[in-house]
Amino acid sequence: MRTRNILSAIAVLSFTFTVSAQSQSTEQPYVPSGENLQAREEFRDSRFGIFLHWGLYSMLGTGEWTMTNKDINYLEYAKLANAFYPHDFDAEEWVSAIKGSGAGYICFTSRHHDGFSMWDTGQSEYNIVDATPYGRDIVKALAEECDRQDVKLHLYYSLIDWYRDDCPRGRTGLGTGRPGTSIDYDHYYAFMKGQLSELLTEYGHVSAIWFDGVWDQDRNPDFDWKLRGLYDHIHSIRPSCLVGNNHHLVPFEGEDIQIFERDLPGENTAGLSGQDISRLPLETCQTMNGMWGYKITDLGYKSAETLIQYLVSAAGRDANLLLNIGPQPDGKLPAIAVERLREIGEWLGQYGESIYGTRGGEIPPHDWGVTTRKGDKLYIHIMDLQDDALYLPLDCKVLSARCLNNGSSVKFETVKGKGIVLHASGIPDEPDCIIELVTR
Repeated sequence: MRTRNILSAIAVLSFTFTVSAQSQSTEQPYVPSGENLQAREEFRDSRFGIFLHWGLYSMLGTGEWTMTNKDINYLEYAKLANAFYPHDFDAEEWVSAIKGSGAGYICFTSRHHDGFSMWDTGQSEYNIVDATPYGRDIVKALAEECDRQDVKLHLYYSLIDWYRDDCPRGRTGLGTGRPGTSIDYDHYYAFMKGQLSELLTEYGHVSAIWFDGVWDQDRNPDFDWKLRGLYDHIHSIRPSCLVGNNHHLVPFEGEDIQIFERDLPGENTAGLSGQDISRLPLETCQTMNGMWGYKITDLGYKSAETLIQYLVSAAGRDANLLLNIGPQPDGKLPAIAVERLREIGEWLGQYGESIYGTRGGEIPPHDWGVTTRKGDKLYIHIMDLQDDALYLPLDCKVLSARCLNNGSSVKFETVKGKGIVLHASGIPDEPDCIIELVTR
């Protein structure tokens, strides 16, 4: 193992923390910095990001959970690294396609549950530079290209590890053959802090750390993840860095965004998002097809219309959409995914004014659609209207109404007492018919 940044090592050794995620109320309240608050607003303004699940698991073509789902021995699984050579990976091509979609940020899996690091970490030789014939730092390439193209970089980081023996056992990864003779969370915690220090000091401006895996210990509710210590460590290095955690619970002290998995805030069709909605910036993550990591048989990609409506529905709930793609083992983004990026980008190129920089409108989501607001403009996103008229209960005065899709004026009547009725008989039948109201 190579020697690394001395300052990072000192930070790991000197930083201690003893309170569990479940008892963080005993800690001092987290006070975000001014830079952090600004970063939160910029995050909300962007409204759209792309998630990339990529690692050794892509070689198996059966998704990112295959190691535990198939109880693959950790030593046998590690042999995948010796054949991992993504010769078609092109950071410029990836970032260009993603920027063209209208997304403002990329969230990349720096280390998933299989424990393999996609950067040149000095904390373990089980990484893409030391363990593969490819020998190049993927995170570095993405960070540099994101900087060149002005796309923000977020990094997914797993709290669990099906490869390392020092990582405590939860409900997953129990069949991977690890001896279990050196389980030591303090040691593993120091390892994670060392890796986070590298990512935050050696890879440019990392805008967010996206944690995952708290739920692995849900059968052991007294387990102390010491999350607040990790969060404070991140903020001490980079105060503006946003911290999110996909734990499916209400946010903990020290978190800057709230994440919802496979559901819009306020919905729980997947059974993972029943938590209350906080006042933090919100993000919902969803797959473009059925899986997160590459699955060779999964060609069930959602249509551009469905994805656009999901993006609009998220914005109407004051949330970002983090839309996932699972890159191929050769380093290419799947052709269908690239086509979807292009289609979403074309739509945002026309109607992005009703999404970017908006907040959820004052009219809550309905079966017909949602609303977004920016300044004196309220955007009515009609996705499934069954009638020729639409009543909108509003406290503000409406000065004008026009359809963004075709530029035509839309007739409306002021309802005595409160609100208006839009006459929608002439609006176009599109995935999202947008009526712009100028209000005061």
